Order: sequence, then structure tokens, then C-alpha cells
Amino acid sequence: MRCVIARFPFDLFKNEVQDAMKGIKPEPITGESVIIGRRHYPVKQVGEVITRQDRRDFTAAEVTRALVRLGFTCRAVPVAEPAVALTPVENASALLGTPAQ
Repeated sequence: MRCVIARFPFDLFKNEVQDAMKGIKPEPITGESVIIGRRHYPVKQVGEVITRQDRRDFTAAEVTRALVRLGFTCRAVPVAEPAVALTPVENASALLGTPAQ
């Protein structure tokens, strides 16, 4: 499949992307990710490997768009759930803990 990443055209194929990522240890995921095989990789790491360009030269959206078109499953940044605020009574109870027996 032909796609453009960082203003450069690439002919990408799913099996070639899988082969390129074999043996590469996934970095910690802090943003968008893609599942290749049984591993979760950051999209920017995959983009750097398959394009041989610096990560600053392309966006995660460009690589995500190409990987989705190839049939990979991409995940967005996980949304942190807001912390539940405790009432003053619940907070005091939590600070005191359970009674010793």
C-alpha cells in the first residue's frame, strides 16, 4: 500500500512491517499504540523503524493512519479517570483505618 509519511512516499505491506518489528523490544507506551503480533508498540517507535526517519519528522497520526489501512489495531491515548473526591467523613475514616483486634 502506498502512503505518505513526513512528505515522503512509502510502499508498506503488513508482512514487511511485522518482519521489521520482529526482535525489537517495545518501549513504554505513553501515547498512541499499535498491536503487532502479541506486542503493543508506541506508534512513533514503529514509524521510526519502518521509515528510518527521526521521530520528530512525522506525527503519530500519519503513522496511525497508515497502520490502520494495513489492518493493524491502533489504540488512542488512554484517558485517565478523575479521582473520586471523598467526603470529610470518608476521608477521616480512611485516615484512621480499621480498629486493631
